[in-house]
Amino acid sequence: MALIGAFIVPHPPLIVPEIGKGEERKIQKTIDAYHDIAGRVARLHPETIILTTPHSILYGDYLHISPGNGAEGNFKSFGAPQIRMEVRYDEELSKSILRQAGEAGISAGFLGERNRSLDHGTMVPLYFINQQYSSYRLIRISISGMSSLIHYRFGKCIAKAVAESGKSVVWIASGDLSHKLKEDGPYGLSPEGPVFDRKITEAMASGDFGQFLRFDEDFCEASAECGLRSFLMMSGALDGLAVRSELLSYEGPFGVGYGIAAYVPLEADENRHFDILFEQEETKRISEIQHQEDPFVRLARKTLETFVKTRNRISRPEGLPEEMIQNKAGVFVSLKMDGKLRGCIGTISPTSPCIADEIIRNAIHSGTEDPRFEPVTEKELSRLVYSVDVLGEAEPISSRTELDVQRFGVIVRYKGRCGLLLPNLEGIDSPAEQIKIALQKGGINETDPYKMERFEVVRHH
Repeated sequence: MALIGAFIVPHPPLIVPEIGKGEERKIQKTIDAYHDIAGRVARLHPETIILTTPHSILYGDYLHISPGNGAEGNFKSFGAPQIRMEVRYDEELSKSILRQAGEAGISAGFLGERNRSLDHGTMVPLYFINQQYSSYRLIRISISGMSSLIHYRFGKCIAKAVAESGKSVVWIASGDLSHKLKEDGPYGLSPEGPVFDRKITEAMASGDFGQFLRFDEDFCEASAECGLRSFLMMSGALDGLAVRSELLSYEGPFGVGYGIAAYVPLEADENRHFDILFEQEETKRISEIQHQEDPFVRLARKTLETFVKTRNRISRPEGLPEEMIQNKAGVFVSLKMDGKLRGCIGTISPTSPCIADEIIRNAIHSGTEDPRFEPVTEKELSRLVYSVDVLGEAEPISSRTELDVQRFGVIVRYKGRCGLLLPNLEGIDSPAEQIKIALQKGGINETDPYKMERFEVVRHH
């Protein structure tokens, strides 16, 4: 057997009547669609349900599969401790999934579970399914901080394990959409929120899972989406298959998007290997970017590629623009891969004889010494997108009113500690946010009598 059905569902706890206390009636379309989904699952009669959730154990570089023979949970934290459930895990299939992930070089496993209790991203879908069907074992899988592509390919690993097992399996991809749809919603409104929901529901309705891979990381963060990586794993499990797709409902009256969709796997379709298509698109896009790089960015790329491949630092090349040779400045070199930050190291003020030498120094440090990331590998080099920020001279300021997040970066200082944030960053919309992050980076408390400086940058792409 193989995957016999797949569903995207939201997980608002208030949809449970004992929690919503009447508020759930405002999302009646979602409730009706949920009952429909539960009936479909019951008619499919799966031996195992694979459920992916954004609210289980989450790590930046590791996909967590819930271990052991089962777990239980309740809605106590939402005021309804009497609503309880218990699940039995499919340990055999979980181990097979882990083996497939290992063979694919994807970091996944059973370790690191600090809380065995079921999360609400799991319990809300099961609340509805259990009303109509309970003869299943569960596999609960969390999302991670890794790239969209890795989540998709982890789904492919799961599909292989399912096919080898001979079991009938249904996939439940639990996840809300944007959390920023309304000014009076719990998370406010961002322009990206409604746009995200429109685009993702269009992709859900058409079954065009390639669109899930194309969402920009900064755009997703600005929209405060919840379930994309859960949906991506499901998409990977349906890789290479035509699907019959149906968007059953979409609502967002509370400022959070709730979408429900159903997918029936059909025949093989060689045009639906979306990870391969995405990589081809990315290779072309990055190649075009490289052809347009200015000398600042070209030098950063050449520096890091040479160092990673040979462990040698390049000499300053001939023929660079005069401003790179004659001027000194602080420089930040930033790296992105698959839309996510991959490294960023810089200097507030110059430490080298010229800007070119500053770029060489910081390009190496960005790729190999950023403590947030493992060093860049040779395999990753072709997928990196670079930017170089050349800092202007910093000037003291006395108030956040003198800041403009698009124009000025900020430096905060207190007792030898220092934090810096560059200007014009996605998701940073106010001086207050800018200062808060700079303080965190410098290990400075908001109550400390810190001093501030502002600076402008010239950003090279």
